[in-house]
Amino acid sequence: MKLKLKYWVLFLLLGICLWFGLPILKPTATASDTAKVLHLLNRIGFGPLPGDIQRIQSTGIEAYIKSQLAPESIPLPPQLIQKLEGLKTLQLTPVELFNRYSPQAGERRQEQTQSQRNILPRRQRQSQSEGNTPPRRQKQSQPNLQMAQKQAQKPLQEAREARLLRAIASPRQLEEVMVDFWFNHFNVFGAKGDTRFWVGAYEEQAIRPHILGSFRDLLEATARHPAMLFYLDNWQNTAPGSPKAKGRFRGLNENYAREVMELHTLGVDGGYTQEDVTTLARILTGWGLIRRVNNGDKSGFYFDRDRHDFSDKIFLGKSIQGSGIDEVEQALDILARHPATAHHISYQLAQYFVADEPPSNLVDSLAQRFQQTDGNIRAVLETLFQSPEFFNTKYYGSKFKTPYQYVISELRAIDAKNINISSISGFLRQLGMPLYGCQTPNGYKNTQSAWLNPDGMIRRVNFATTLANRRNGNKESLDITQLRQTIGNNLSTKTQEVIASSPEKLKAALILGSPEMMRR
Repeated sequence: MKLKLKYWVLFLLLGICLWFGLPILKPTATASDTAKVLHLLNRIGFGPLPGDIQRIQSTGIEAYIKSQLAPESIPLPPQLIQKLEGLKTLQLTPVELFNRYSPQAGERRQEQTQSQRNILPRRQRQSQSEGNTPPRRQKQSQPNLQMAQKQAQKPLQEAREARLLRAIASPRQLEEVMVDFWFNHFNVFGAKGDTRFWVGAYEEQAIRPHILGSFRDLLEATARHPAMLFYLDNWQNTAPGSPKAKGRFRGLNENYAREVMELHTLGVDGGYTQEDVTTLARILTGWGLIRRVNNGDKSGFYFDRDRHDFSDKIFLGKSIQGSGIDEVEQALDILARHPATAHHISYQLAQYFVADEPPSNLVDSLAQRFQQTDGNIRAVLETLFQSPEFFNTKYYGSKFKTPYQYVISELRAIDAKNINISSISGFLRQLGMPLYGCQTPNGYKNTQSAWLNPDGMIRRVNFATTLANRRNGNKESLDITQLRQTIGNNLSTKTQEVIASSPEKLKAALILGSPEMMRR
């Protein structure tokens, strides 16, 4: 029996490879109500849960969009709240995270405790000075070191768990989609040094509160957060010749200044020059981080006047008087309100929600709305979802899911309850998209050309097969009829023929690994 099952799994893999060697199969795009609802669920969410299509058909598409644009109006499931409350690191500030989980901070605490223990009575100190061996510095034992290193992984692990739990189970699907979009837009690499302690706090404190709010607020929140300051090195950015220009703080660091214009705001064709990059770097001197409490502030942000360039500056054609920390505020205002920023953000949103090559008239419409509302993200999305392009049937199923979108949509389709976070994280690594694992500041791409390849397809089908087999192994066989209903019966004729001619045990895997499930 096992050999027979293996044979059919190989047949499945071969069939998928053949499918992807042919012209791409897309679901039949009709104007039917079910197709429209499924399109909506796949674009402003990570795909349907069982019953989602029927629920939206009952309440109406407009009402669903309106509720998703006001996520605070949607209650979270008690089970999800309970699980999130158990992830204690999400509730900590950057300073608290560093001091609780950094092995270096642990060593310092141990040394401080040891030094306190070494405060001896006067006679005992005198006795030591007369020839007794002084106490030696206590090194961490190997078990203690291993424990400290294991503890250091906890903030990143809990950040991954929280992200996956919310994406799979939260009814606030647009909120989770926008977290995916904005974190990727303002990407930080979770394995770079101290960023591993702060990546969860970065998402919780800098990204999530602003996903549907003011772009200007979002821009500043990311600029000030220790995760970004450390990742793009602005914490070391120092004015040459300033009082503290020495050691690692010996001069200008343009990394963040360049990326905030090229990626976060204006775009690569936004009209800035190398002189603007250098000027912005000078404006940003002294914007750094601190790992201990500073006057009661646990945010980790710190402005060091002794490393700042106080000269007057011209940035993007506008004068900024040398005044310290306020210079950055003025620079962020200029960047957030620049027409190039409105166009760049609008293009990114249209590409994410509509098409890899979005219609220029849609981008222009969104950019106009962005400027009219001073960067109100919710207003821009309202315009996008009300546009004729968003529900144009030629775009149904036209977006190829990223590995993250694919994995989450699979888990939602089967209504997964008790997921193994470690296994899911492992699959995402295999698929080339580990959570918080993009090393470059431009984030992961969300276009077909980045992810459609034979190796990726085989891995996806392998994931689908594993998912179906685990449910069968746990005696929780997937209801094929329900699975079809959940995904809107959008399978092509070719896919249905393959499924119909396959053994019953393989049908769920064939549906989950189908070309239609890889598109949104």
